[in-house]
Amino acid sequence: MQSHTGQRQVLFPFLLPLFCGGLSEQIHYSIPEEMARGSVVGNLAEDLGLHVRDLLNRNLRVSGEEQYFIVNTENGNILVSDRIDRESLCPQSILCIVPLEIMAENPLNVFHITVKIEDINDNSPYFPQNSIVLQINELAILGTRFGLESAIDADVGPNSLQSYQLSYNEYFSLMVKDKREGKNAPELILEKPLDREHQNSHFLVLTAMDGGDPVQSGTIQIRIEVTDANDNPPVFSQDVYKVSIPENLPLGTSVLKVTAVDQDEGINAEITYSFKTLRDIRNMFMLDHQNGEIKSKGPIDFEISSSYTMNIEAKDGGGMATECKIIIEILDENDNAPEVIFTSVSNSITEDAELGMVIALFKTLDKDSGENGEVTCLIKEKVPFRIESSANNYYKLVTDGSLDREKTPSYNVTITATDRGKPPLSSSSSITLHIADVNDNTPVFEQAFYLVHIAENNPPGASIAQVSASDPDLGPNGRVSYSIVASDLEPRALASYVSRAFDHEQLRAFELTLQARDQGSPALSANVSLRVLVDDRNDNAPRVLYPALGPDGSALFDTVPRAAQPGYLVTKVVAVDADSGHNAWLSYHVLQASEPGLFSLGLRTGEVRTARALGDRDAARQRLLVAVRDGGQPPLSATATLLLVFADSLQEVLPDVSDRPAPSDPQAELQFYLVVALALISVLFLLAVILAVALRLRSSSSATTWGCFQPGLCVKSGPVVPPNYSEGTLPYSYNLCVAHTGKTEFNFLKCNEPLSSGQDMLLCVCARGEGERDPVTSSEVPIII
Repeated sequence: MQSHTGQRQVLFPFLLPLFCGGLSEQIHYSIPEEMARGSVVGNLAEDLGLHVRDLLNRNLRVSGEEQYFIVNTENGNILVSDRIDRESLCPQSILCIVPLEIMAENPLNVFHITVKIEDINDNSPYFPQNSIVLQINELAILGTRFGLESAIDADVGPNSLQSYQLSYNEYFSLMVKDKREGKNAPELILEKPLDREHQNSHFLVLTAMDGGDPVQSGTIQIRIEVTDANDNPPVFSQDVYKVSIPENLPLGTSVLKVTAVDQDEGINAEITYSFKTLRDIRNMFMLDHQNGEIKSKGPIDFEISSSYTMNIEAKDGGGMATECKIIIEILDENDNAPEVIFTSVSNSITEDAELGMVIALFKTLDKDSGENGEVTCLIKEKVPFRIESSANNYYKLVTDGSLDREKTPSYNVTITATDRGKPPLSSSSSITLHIADVNDNTPVFEQAFYLVHIAENNPPGASIAQVSASDPDLGPNGRVSYSIVASDLEPRALASYVSRAFDHEQLRAFELTLQARDQGSPALSANVSLRVLVDDRNDNAPRVLYPALGPDGSALFDTVPRAAQPGYLVTKVVAVDADSGHNAWLSYHVLQASEPGLFSLGLRTGEVRTARALGDRDAARQRLLVAVRDGGQPPLSATATLLLVFADSLQEVLPDVSDRPAPSDPQAELQFYLVVALALISVLFLLAVILAVALRLRSSSSATTWGCFQPGLCVKSGPVVPPNYSEGTLPYSYNLCVAHTGKTEFNFLKCNEPLSSGQDMLLCVCARGEGERDPVTSSEVPIII
């Protein structure tokens, strides 16, 4: 009756809308839960008597926020739109009805539909807990009942919980009784006396089953613990415990756990442990009074003690106690690294030390024993040293290779001592060995050959070049001094250049041999060549060789035929420059001209040519002022004055020359004696010419025998080459003629100025005479004074 009443209370809210809309036709559907989406519940159009073609116009739909069903307006079917879980929708209710309101328009109407959700067996029975623990005293009376928790099944009707089943057990049976809530309550009934000493616990499995098809079930484990009285003393698992532990255990490390058991239960089986031994043991170890675990408390060192013996008592809650003996052996561990101790180290090691020289003495020390105390030494670095073993753990450090302080001035030698323990321990000790220097390196110049340029006219004492040599040795062995040991100059010339400037025109290059010498004992040295090139500067102005000034300091003149055609070579300005390169590259320029445009001047050759024919209005005497410039920066220059006379014969020019007043030159006396000397030479020359002519007339040999003394021939003087002249055009040779007309004339036409100090002067003298056979005979002879 209680079950039916509950069902009516749950059903009433769902039936209330049906009564409220009683005037409308009601349609009922019934479907199982968990139907697939899109499943057909029923055809609403057919049940309501509506035409399918009117469904779309009437907008037939489910009213409200119903989420489980929809209406298909094409055929009028009500479809499942979402998963329906009856247990979630109607929990703990046997009847589950879902009311629907179907709205229609044109005309407006509401149809009330009810859908009954039928239960399916989709839930298994289950217990709220995973297990059940019951404590039952072994003196419990037979037939005593022990209640158990009921199982839960969310399904209803036949699919709900129907029965229980207990696993086979000779001590207990199962009884099920109905409770007021309508659930079946299982109970255990004791069927056989319990004996805790025989079996202190029992395990049962309770199974709950429903009435579905197939049947679904749920299980729970039941553990029954049997309690007992204090009728047994604690008993250790062993009378004597022996354990071996390594030394240096970390504090709190478990060493041993003693176990004592008591067949009683409860407080009677609660055992506590305690030391029954000397106090110092308690300083080394600590005991857990509850579980009997022994842990390290202080540092355990094999070197202090190799074993410990102690007694431990176990006592239960009833006061019964027993003891056991514990022996703890300490195992030696490789816990001491070997030490390296140097006893003697050499203060100084020269880099020429011999192989096998003892550098240091050291010994090793390891507190461990056995293999843990056996030590080997080695050097891990690659150094020119090795270790030699000696007696009683003593070792020698000796040289094992050549030493070079310049490459490695010191060595940081690390000696590693390793024992044979497992794992091995090692330690290292380092010493620094300083290598003393010996004079074993010669100075080395930075360059194998030095080539320097220096401009001429350098200030006296200016630095020409700087050389540097390095010596990797130390102290006096690496202190370098420099000297000049050889030169291609004379010793005096070399010394003179220290205090004066260089002149490119006198010295263009020279080579020195320099020596770098250290101050070692014995001293070492190295030589290097230093070649000095004296670069030219534009310090020499061009020098005009032609035209030269006359004895009185006036410019001489050149004659030009009146009928000279354009391009006629009148004369040539000849100049030289003692400099080199561009500084000696000369160019010729007309600064002034009596008649511009009458003559042209070659820019590079200095040739003066007629630019046009002589006109009637042009003066017979022309003057050109020519500038000669070099190519230096800045350029230097010189000027030359050309006096050009247009005349067809020399006689036209001589009166003009003789009419010129004698200048009041302080050198007039010198020029006078010069003219007298020239006249005497000319007389001698004329006599030689007359004698040669006479001999020629008498001779029947070919006229060519006399060579240059033939009538109408002129003897040309050779060019004068100035010193240091390397480029440009040499001066021309000029013809001076002598006419043999029975009367002899000496005409001084041209004289080259002195070329340089100490050189000869070249004079050109012309002798003219009159003869009977040859109206005019001339010859030219260069005279060197």
